[in-house]
Amino acid sequence: MIVDLFRSYSPVTQAFLATLGTWLAITAGAAVVFFTHRVNQKFLDVTLGFAAGVMIAASYWSLLAPAVELSREALTAPWFPAASGFLLGGLILWSIDRFLPHLHLGFPTETAEGVKTRWRRSTLLVLAVTLHHIPEGLAVGVAFGAAASGSPSTSLMSAIALALGMGLQNIPEGMAISLPLRREGMSMGKSFWYGQLSGIVEPVAGVLGAAAVLLVQPMLPYALAFAAGAMFYVVVEELIPESQLHSDTNLPTLGAMMGFAVMMVLEIAF
Repeated sequence: MIVDLFRSYSPVTQAFLATLGTWLAITAGAAVVFFTHRVNQKFLDVTLGFAAGVMIAASYWSLLAPAVELSREALTAPWFPAASGFLLGGLILWSIDRFLPHLHLGFPTETAEGVKTRWRRSTLLVLAVTLHHIPEGLAVGVAFGAAASGSPSTSLMSAIALALGMGLQNIPEGMAISLPLRREGMSMGKSFWYGQLSGIVEPVAGVLGAAAVLLVQPMLPYALAFAAGAMFYVVVEELIPESQLHSDTNLPTLGAMMGFAVMMVLEIAF
């Protein structure tokens, strides 16, 4: 059984293996470019909405709720670590967002954010998605590190559920980067390469997140909330606008609700 397999490894190795899986999910999505250069836009919008729903649900069920419970166990004001960590996570992502040159999917080149640069449009697109994947890897890593704390509010099963949820929503995200690159004239091989490369930060962030939590156990509630805030920032700043960019906003909204429900079921079932 997968849980028994994970238990035989250290939390840092668990985080690495889990985020390696989420990276492979991105790779699988990016590989779609070898079979087609175009996918129905409504389908992509729904899948982006689905990814947003998964991340919102994960922010609460897998990260914020355990942060509050851990704060209660420590006899501190249960709202403070959750609120301060959440806001700090969003603030850090906002800071990176302001300076890192990047371009959101579906937007014209002149709307590129960050410092001005002459980098190609394709590079800016890849950087935007890469920035997006850092909080996902961090969240999974922190969850596995938290599971090793022995607290009843965190568990290995919950961390695995979070990794599964991130993997599910990473498949359409891999498609969402490789297919636009292909449509802009990049070769199939390069479109796939840059699509999967955008997710390589997930194992790195996952290992760092797990290691940081293990080294500084009292910071665990803050770390969980920080990861939640970083993910929530990405959802509101990137995924929702991108999914709602085209005329039909109902389908991506329904996709977001479905993603939220799937992640909620995974968390409760596990």
